Amino acid sequence: MTILKMTPEAEASGLTAEIYDDDRRSLGYVPSHTKAMSLNPEAYMAWESLIKAISSSLGLRRYELVTLAAAQGIGSTHCRLAHGKKMLSMLGEDELIAIARDFHTAGLSEAEVAMMDYALKLSTDAASMTDNDAQKLRDFGFSDREIADITFAAAARNYISRSVLAMGVDLDVPEGVSDELQKALLSPLPQMQSKLAAPRKRSAGD
Repeated sequence: MTILKMTPEAEASGLTAEIYDDDRRSLGYVPSHTKAMSLNPEAYMAWESLIKAISSSLGLRRYELVTLAAAQGIGSTHCRLAHGKKMLSMLGEDELIAIARDFHTAGLSEAEVAMMDYALKLSTDAASMTDNDAQKLRDFGFSDREIADITFAAAARNYISRSVLAMGVDLDVPEGVSDELQKALLSPLPQMQSKLAAPRKRSAGD
């Protein structure tokens, strides 16, 4: 539980009230992480604008897959649950459970797996990244702008996830997330170092 005093919903005013209202409209409730980040509502709105610019350019499916991978690398249960719930509007629960457990074996395209590997590495060991990491994405057909957007999406997730973790924000479990999906989303980070290090083979159809 955070020691920070967040603004109660009944006492919210101005920009903070607008942020809370937006979450109530889109999610049906105001998550604890929204309340914590709204301690500086101007900064939170700037982050929201950044996310919209990135996701609209990258595409929502790719953005959410990158987000799941980055959140897994960070160990952010808050973002894994929140974005797992969002992805239920795009994917069936069984497919999402498979992705949450290990996206390498979930039936995603090789390009999507490479994109998520990149986000995972950025979130666990960014200092070790080289041009080879971007080249792997280029080899799968990603444009330079798409590579930049993947990078920005993962880096932006690091900002929000690490902020929420550092502040000790309570974990909210969104309605509609089954026990099985929760378990998959909250499972510890799999041992993926060998998969990250090994070059991925492209199929003849790619």
